[in-house]
Amino acid sequence: MIEARHLRVLRAVAGTGSFSAAARELGCTQPAVSQQMKALEQSAGTPLLVRTGREMRLTQAGTALVRHAAGILAGLTAAEEEVAAIAGLRAGRVRLVSFPSGSSTLVPTALAAMRAEHPGTRISLVEAEPPRSVEMLREGDCDLALAFRYGSVPSAAAGPAEGGEWEDLVVRPLLTDRLVGLVPDGHRLAGAERVGMAELADEPWIAGCPRCRRHLVEVCEGAGFTPRIDFATDDYPAVVGLVGAGLGVAVLPELAVESVRAKGVSTVAVEPAVEREVVALTLPDLARVPAVAATLAELERAAARAATR
Repeated sequence: MIEARHLRVLRAVAGTGSFSAAARELGCTQPAVSQQMKALEQSAGTPLLVRTGREMRLTQAGTALVRHAAGILAGLTAAEEEVAAIAGLRAGRVRLVSFPSGSSTLVPTALAAMRAEHPGTRISLVEAEPPRSVEMLREGDCDLALAFRYGSVPSAAAGPAEGGEWEDLVVRPLLTDRLVGLVPDGHRLAGAERVGMAELADEPWIAGCPRCRRHLVEVCEGAGFTPRIDFATDDYPAVVGLVGAGLGVAVLPELAVESVRAKGVSTVAVEPAVEREVVALTLPDLARVPAVAATLAELERAAARAATR
């Protein structure tokens, strides 16, 4: 294999006409130049120089290699400079995928901080709910995924806690997002300090994303009833709008409620407490990339600020 350092020596020898002159130009010894040229000829499998007394002249192979060396070394220099810029956060990119309520609350604060601190780093954002967002991370379609998982439900019908499918990923916990109940303003439970899930057993329900919907059913079954889901939508503003129109009740994460202007809706604490853990996910190798690590740090800061509000 031809090494870049050997190509630099060859160019110096070709330009100066001798090992000793090349050594002076490169700031090394004449024997070192001789050894590197021998190594290069062994890699090339053919002589590159013809030695006639104190002079050196290139063979046909040597001439060809010197001609290519200029482009190769220039390309390597450009690559080194680009990598140094990425490592120093003067350049680079991060492809982020997030679920909608994270996109409207945590992500803007984190990305604004990244742009202020590292303006050369480009960050793109697309939305997807888990588990699709996690699939995108594993398939190489993003570098960082904002996701969530629910805790176990206190019911024999409930399965194990989610998250075991993330064992091969770097999991950075961000915050615990409590779910709150939503009822129309004129509802009999509007204004209640706390509401047991069983008190909503006879209500029509509006459900969210498939993972949230599955968890809602588990929570309700843990409270002794199966919810009658009249409407299901992944759009949180639509959930709030349907509740505000008196078409049912719902539970939504606080992050989702925070990101929606809730008209005609009252929020109530529900029992038993229902929580989801919001996390940032990436691959182990990507976690060492400076731009990804910096974005993770900013997401953690944004989550810390959100948790204190």
